[in-house]
Amino acid sequence: MRVVLLGPPGAGKGTQADRIADRFQLVHLATGDILRANVADGTPLGEVAQAYLDSGELVPDQVVVAMMLERLTWPDCGHGFLLDGFPRSVAQARALDEHLAGLGTPLDAAINLEVAEEELLQRLASRGRADDNAQTIRNRLQVFTSSTRPLLDYYDGQGLLFSVAAAGTIDEVSERILHAPRDVPRPAPPVRSRPATSGSEGVDIS
Repeated sequence: MRVVLLGPPGAGKGTQADRIADRFQLVHLATGDILRANVADGTPLGEVAQAYLDSGELVPDQVVVAMMLERLTWPDCGHGFLLDGFPRSVAQARALDEHLAGLGTPLDAAINLEVAEEELLQRLASRGRADDNAQTIRNRLQVFTSSTRPLLDYYDGQGLLFSVAAAGTIDEVSERILHAPRDVPRPAPPVRSRPATSGSEGVDIS
């Protein structure tokens, strides 16, 4: 099983990703963890990322993509994986699709955790930084929503997107996720010939 887990800050992605990965014996791949591991291990890509970090810049999109795709070639991903925090853009999603198509192992699902904005505000306010206020958090959520909408549309067009209500207890949300692919009919994905392109986004691993 090969899954992408999507959702805004405060939706509980990390908790649910651990549960799904444990249930199906998948490798849980979080973008931040892989970036930090490359930097700590001094890999060629890690050295490139470190140079950007040392100058106070975000790690470029193409470096993040290269790290993630390289990690997917490890033997432990052969049984399946769950991607958490990647892809973050349509450009990254296309690069991922092209890579997996070359391996003959396409994605099985993209699961989107949905939470009402007011609920997210409460969750983030309770664990936020001291300088966070309601408007700051709301702005962060609005930026996330506007940047992620094209990605959701991309996976929806492929028949891979399953949206799950992430309100309620951790167990309740887990059950909804586990049943989502069986509860929603999946149309055949369209044939796509558009080449992968690199986006201009960056990632902060702090």
